[in-house]
Amino acid sequence: MDTVSVNKFRDTLRDCVERVVRQHTPLKVTRRNGKDFVVVSAEDWEREQETLYVLQNSNLMKQISESMPTP
Repeated sequence: MDTVSVNKFRDTLRDCVERVVRQHTPLKVTRRNGKDFVVVSAEDWEREQETLYVLQNSNLMKQISESMPTP
């Protein structure tokens, strides 16, 4: 994950956002007096949320496991 200071992020906002959306790579923004944050595209966020939902749902995980061929 790339990292950028909040000042550079502010100065290059359009380029930073375009890179995050186009390359599907999150961007960590660091702040001197505060907690860091991560910028991620809405598409990637939704995909991550769906993955977390499946992984946390034991019924879905069981269905996936049962549908896979045994070696």
